[in-house]
Amino acid sequence: MLSLPLIRDAVIFASLLTMLSTGLTLTYMTTRVPNFAHGDFATMNVYLNLAVVHLLGLSPYLGVVPSFFFGGVIALTLYLAVLKPLLDRGANYVILMVATIAYDMILLSLINIVADYLNRVYKILTRLFQLKSFDAEFFGQPLIFLVAPLLSLVIISLLYFFLNKTKFGIAMRAAIENPSLAEVIGININLTYAFSWFISGGLAGIAGALLPLYMTCNPDIGVRLLISVFAASIVGGLTNIYGAFLGGLLIGLAETLGTGYLSIMVGPWVVPYRPVIPLGLMFLT
Repeated sequence: MLSLPLIRDAVIFASLLTMLSTGLTLTYMTTRVPNFAHGDFATMNVYLNLAVVHLLGLSPYLGVVPSFFFGGVIALTLYLAVLKPLLDRGANYVILMVATIAYDMILLSLINIVADYLNRVYKILTRLFQLKSFDAEFFGQPLIFLVAPLLSLVIISLLYFFLNKTKFGIAMRAAIENPSLAEVIGININLTYAFSWFISGGLAGIAGALLPLYMTCNPDIGVRLLISVFAASIVGGLTNIYGAFLGGLLIGLAETLGTGYLSIMVGPWVVPYRPVIPLGLMFLT
């Protein structure tokens, strides 16, 4: 029988995964290339929130707002400085994909530099750390158990309203679905693409800010989460943000509950094989 802590962990992880997978799908819809740097968009904000908590003494939940904007700027930089110039020159799918990997390597290097700096100068634990001790409680449960699913529902609801009820949101959908026709009728394609990349990075930033409240973090946490994020996006259809949201729920719940159930049934030795679950669901899709 599955325990309440396991169900709680599954809900939290699935909620965070929906934010990451929705953002990844949004970037794929604009450039049609998988963004391998997406995981480190979140990791950069793991360390931003770590600094907010330890250096400023603020609640980790207050770090969500700057993390959204910081994540958006990181993603926008990738699009404007790297991908758009390549797209303008007719770069193919492989070149664009390699470009995102190169950007990811730069981000990973910066993350390690920041981690070392915070550790050596401010004596902050920056590897294999958590922020659970800074979380509040809500009816005997960690507040992240309420905040993560509520925030994911608010985000997908706001995206739905924005994309279907606002003029700019409808223009952005048109630019993504049929850029040539959208440009003919006067829609600024570059602006809509840039904005979608900013939103994508912002969603990753929010997830990154909340990750230390749920799990042990390290500079490579974004790379390790990338399999689950891609699996969620692919299961959701890869070209539909609402599908990505549902894919995040499915992969998050299946991965956490599946691993927990198997560890109870056959032993804890199965835990390191947790990535097999999202890989299997991705293969079936």
